[in-house]
Amino acid sequence: MSRMPGDDTERPVTYDSYAHAEGPFFHGTKATMVVGAELVPGYGSNYQDRVLKHIYFTSVLETAVWGAELATALAGIDDRGHIYVVEPAGPFEDDPNVTDKKFPGNPTRSYRTHDPLLVVGEVDGWEGHDPAVLQGMLDGLAKLRAEGRDVIFD
Repeated sequence: MSRMPGDDTERPVTYDSYAHAEGPFFHGTKATMVVGAELVPGYGSNYQDRVLKHIYFTSVLETAVWGAELATALAGIDDRGHIYVVEPAGPFEDDPNVTDKKFPGNPTRSYRTHDPLLVVGEVDGWEGHDPAVLQGMLDGLAKLRAEGRDVIFD
């Protein structure tokens, strides 16, 4: 859900109604990309052993930081990952993995699309989480996986 400027009510972001979702938009990942590249669906998830039908992004830098850090940590890569500034090439919708299923509304401002995301820049100098905080998140994900609750609605 996104807020209209000057409006305190939240409106869902859907494939039919997405223009009110404001950027800039970010994508946190373990992948190294160049400006002009396209991120597309059809690649493996950073969180599960499966190919995804969507590509995910956010308008909240902190959400992208988590994406980059978790992607590299779960892959066993000794790197903090990358955060790219992206532009959606087509319609998009609220990410159902966080919208209403886990959190009221869409506080992470997370979205997904079937269309490519164009990489228009990279965020440099972003601050990652303290290692203990990151480990706490990884432990939480491991617990969800052990309980069979690490579901991705794709």
